[in-house]
Amino acid sequence: MTHSLWHSLLHSLRRLWTLDAFSYSLRMLIALGGVMGVGFWFDEMALVIPLFLGVIASGLAETDDHWRGRLRALGMTLACFSIASVSVELLFGMPVPFVIGLALATFSMIMLGAVDARYGAIARASLILAVYTMISLEQQHGDGSIALLEQSLPSWLREPGLGINLVQPLLLVIGATWYGLLSVLWCALFSRQPLKHSMAMLYRELGRYLILKAQLFEPLRNVDQSARRLALAEQNGRVVVALNQTKEMVFRRLAGRRDTTKLDRYLRLYFIAQDLHERASSSHYPYGQLTDAFFHHDILFRCQRLLEQQGRACKGLGKALLMRQPFDASDSQQALEDLNASLNYLKQQQRPEWQHLMQALEGLTSNLRLIEGQIARLSDLEAVTHESDNSLFDRSPSGAKDIVERIRNHLNTRSPIFRHALRLTATLVAGYGVLLAVHPTQGYWILLTGLFVCRPSYGDTRRTLAQRILGTLVGLVAGWALISLFPSPTMQAGIAVVAGVLFFATRGTRYTLATAAITLMVLACFNQVGDGFDLIWPRLFDTLVGGLLAGLSVVLILPDWQGRKLYRQAGISLKTSGRYLGEVLSQYRHGKRDDLAYRLARRNAHNADATFSNLLATARKEPGHFRRDVEPGFGFLLQAHTLLGYLSALAAHRGELEATAAASSGIKTLLHHGDLLSQQLTALGEQLEAGEDVVLTLDSEGEADALDSEAEQIEAASGRQAAAQLAFILRQLKPLEAAAEALIKASRAS
Repeated sequence: MTHSLWHSLLHSLRRLWTLDAFSYSLRMLIALGGVMGVGFWFDEMALVIPLFLGVIASGLAETDDHWRGRLRALGMTLACFSIASVSVELLFGMPVPFVIGLALATFSMIMLGAVDARYGAIARASLILAVYTMISLEQQHGDGSIALLEQSLPSWLREPGLGINLVQPLLLVIGATWYGLLSVLWCALFSRQPLKHSMAMLYRELGRYLILKAQLFEPLRNVDQSARRLALAEQNGRVVVALNQTKEMVFRRLAGRRDTTKLDRYLRLYFIAQDLHERASSSHYPYGQLTDAFFHHDILFRCQRLLEQQGRACKGLGKALLMRQPFDASDSQQALEDLNASLNYLKQQQRPEWQHLMQALEGLTSNLRLIEGQIARLSDLEAVTHESDNSLFDRSPSGAKDIVERIRNHLNTRSPIFRHALRLTATLVAGYGVLLAVHPTQGYWILLTGLFVCRPSYGDTRRTLAQRILGTLVGLVAGWALISLFPSPTMQAGIAVVAGVLFFATRGTRYTLATAAITLMVLACFNQVGDGFDLIWPRLFDTLVGGLLAGLSVVLILPDWQGRKLYRQAGISLKTSGRYLGEVLSQYRHGKRDDLAYRLARRNAHNADATFSNLLATARKEPGHFRRDVEPGFGFLLQAHTLLGYLSALAAHRGELEATAAASSGIKTLLHHGDLLSQQLTALGEQLEAGEDVVLTLDSEGEADALDSEAEQIEAASGRQAAAQLAFILRQLKPLEAAAEALIKASRAS
């Protein structure tokens, strides 16, 4: 019985360890619990508030990296925190210099986000720490709770000759240092745990994509295929985000390392995921026509079942990675055998009306067979050979010149980062103006609310504002109840620690709950050195004022209505698809090689498609007048994702063309058609991005008919398959042109 309980406990702990937020929350529990312990040990609870705030700011600045990179980032973070905190201390109480410094710091810090995501995280956390410094100073001036602590410190620290007191900046930076060092140590001990979580999430998203793709093969009539294709396109965006995140994690751990043996397994997993995504996103024929032709046969059901099994296998790999369990994909192997048998049966029928469809079914089956082969490789990664080119594209800045150039490229009103920097600056300056005019108690919470609520887009700002207000109300009510029920300082200290951990565990997924948790933590902490009940109404008032200012700035200052930008991103999507096709054709000419140029073209095409999908989702949250482009946007997304599916199918079979066949006149003619098609896609994209009338200069139907007739003369089956895919893409140009024209008309009307 004891052994069974122990085994169950170990299993539960292992499952907890698989949760991405668990290790993050555990670090926070250690950091905040340690701070609270120091406060009790020295009987100086006034220490707790600035140390807590320093820990929180340091946690918000944390980005993924190996331990050496995280140590360097910590040094940069502490330098920025020190400058921000000392600057606030220096200018506090001098309104004109303070507001000038606030405006310059806010704008410059947000513009650092143009350099790199890590720079942006550190800059944003520095702004948060600056506001935390204001809150701490206001609390100190209000009740003098830290005066006894100051008397025990050296005079050079209390009055270092600049007429300022360095106690608050020191405590904030000490809190940030404590968590930062804990984070570095944690990263050194569990360096591959975040990468394992990211890889597991990638395969889970791939699994969901395969299962959604399987629904397209369901042999049912009167099914809303457009809704299913839209759901598939949106899921494709999630897969692309997961691919990009995992790639960045792998790259950071590979950078500067000579021995990459321990990371080779994850690199192979990443490359297999890339190949699986390309094959999974392939489209070999309009699925609606296949459903009509084979409605009374089981071939499409077999395709659907195999894809579902393969999707479950990908999700199973994600679980196996986290639980350190063996991976078994044998279930999908039987489904593949059933599909092969069904296809062979159809071939034996030799019905003339199916002749033009059998080639598409053979290409589809071949692709599913290759997906099954890749999944089988996942169970024995040690036997997988290295890719011909396993280099990854580095998007981080290469030096000071590159940093300056990236910032300069965003110093214009078309840049969303520039617009956000202006709006956030205006929000904080206006908040400080309200603070001076009204002189509310704890008025600096206005600035903190504006900092958290003001987001780059209207939809995100509106959602965050609603969640912030609701979370604050819940947190205030919970704080009032818990402080009343548990007057013991020890209990309230425990509540503060638990609430702080809950904030970090939920801030990325449940912002309302995270806001309630941080509000509860603040009330419990402030009640240790004063009366927490006095903070309830000021906190609510400041939240409403700060949120109102953030909302007004997003609506009134260079509003960035996403609906009006859809046609530009649509043009970029077509241009990247044209370049992707160009790289695929190069592979058909010179042979398959997964080099960096090809993988970059493929990734850019999928990134552009995912960006358009995300932009469309954001535009749906905007006011009605600015949503005129949304319906045409959905139409374009369907056509663009269909195009990308045909391109992926063409790319998936690029290694099947024999060397002798590649040099034949029929293949050369086929590639010539492909070059014209690539140029036409690029030209359409440039017209659409510029907001011009979209005009096809290529007779797409004539070219497609010519390709169909020429395909019959090609001896190699792989060549005929390539010709069929190019014909599908050519016939997709007309629907793309119509969808693009609808987008242009909608943008002009708005």
